[in-house]
Amino acid sequence: MSDVVNIAILGASGYTGAELVRLLVRHPRARIVALTADRRAGQPMEAVFPHLGGLGLPTMVTIAEVDWAGVDVCFCALPHGTTQEVIAGLPEHVKVVDLSADFRLFDPEAYAQWYGHAHMATDLQKSVVYGLTEIHREKVKGARVVANPGCYPTASQLPLIPLLEQGLVQAEDIIIDAKSGVSGAGRSAKEANLFTEVAEGIHPYGVASHRHSPEIEQGLGWASGKDVLVNFTPHLMPMSRGILSSIYVKLAGAATAEDLHAALVKRYAGEPFVRVLPFGTAPQTRFVRGSNFCLIGVFKDRVPGRAILFGAIDNLVKGASGQAIQNMNVMLGFPEDMGLEQQPLFP
Repeated sequence: MSDVVNIAILGASGYTGAELVRLLVRHPRARIVALTADRRAGQPMEAVFPHLGGLGLPTMVTIAEVDWAGVDVCFCALPHGTTQEVIAGLPEHVKVVDLSADFRLFDPEAYAQWYGHAHMATDLQKSVVYGLTEIHREKVKGARVVANPGCYPTASQLPLIPLLEQGLVQAEDIIIDAKSGVSGAGRSAKEANLFTEVAEGIHPYGVASHRHSPEIEQGLGWASGKDVLVNFTPHLMPMSRGILSSIYVKLAGAATAEDLHAALVKRYAGEPFVRVLPFGTAPQTRFVRGSNFCLIGVFKDRVPGRAILFGAIDNLVKGASGQAIQNMNVMLGFPEDMGLEQQPLFP
C-alpha cells in the first residue's frame, strides 16, 4: 500500500457520507478520489453540503462511473438493503468498510427475518468482520470487508462486552434504554423527523422491534458464550447528534458495581477512544459531540444486586463515520487515531 490511499465514498450525500468527508480531508494519508450520489450525480459536494466547499473534492457521480482501478478503500454509506450486491461486485483489490446494516448480522436467516428480504451476498458474508474496533481489532487487521457497527450497538456493547466476558454480570435480564439525536434517522425527508414533530419532546420508537436488537444480542452472545435476549428500547431526542445508552444489569456472584468499574478501567486502559469515567460519574452526549470518543459511566443501583452502566457517543462519529475510519486505519496498519484526533466541540 502506498503512503497515500485513494478513497471512494458511496452515498456521499447523506449525513454519514458528509462526516466521512469532513474527517478524511484532514487525514494525512487519505485522498478522496470518488464521491457517489445517484440523485445528485453531476453536482459538486458543496451544492449538498456548503460547509464542505473549497476542499477540491471530486464531483459526485453514479456508482457505475467510478474508476475502481484507482481506488484502494471504499466506504459504503448506502441505505440498508442496497449494499450487498454493490459490495459483492467490487474488485478484490478494494478494501471495504460498510456503514449500512447489510453485513452486520452473521446469520443470513436472521438478516432476512429482521430486514424483510433475503441476503443477497451470503458467500461474502462468511468472510466479513464485525468492526467493533476495540473488541475485534485483531480480526479487523486482516479483513477485506468490515461491517461497521450500528450507533446504538456501539454505545451499548462497549460497556457490556468486557463484563460479560469476565462473568461479572448476568446475561439475563439486561435492559437497555437508549436515546438518539435525529440525525440517526438519516437525511431523507420523513414527516416524523420534521422540526415540529421532534422539538420540545421525546418519544420511543421501534418498541420491541428495533433492528439493532439482534445486532446487540449477537455481540453480547459472543461475549457470554450463550444466547442473549435484551430488552432494548430506543427514543428520539430533540437534538442533532448524540446517543446515550442507559444499561441496567444484574451482578453475577459476589461482584459489586465497583468491580465492574475496575474491570472496565483495566480493559480500556490505553485505548485512544474509550474513556471510563470515575465511579459514579455520568457521561453526557455534549461531552463527545463531533468526536470519536465513547464515555462510559458505572453506578451502583439502589436495587440490591444490580448496577447501572452508561455509554455516550456521537452517533455520526463513533457511531458511524469515525469508527469506520478507525477501522480503515487498523486494516491498513496506520496509527489508529490518525485523522480522528479532534477533541469534542463544546458548548
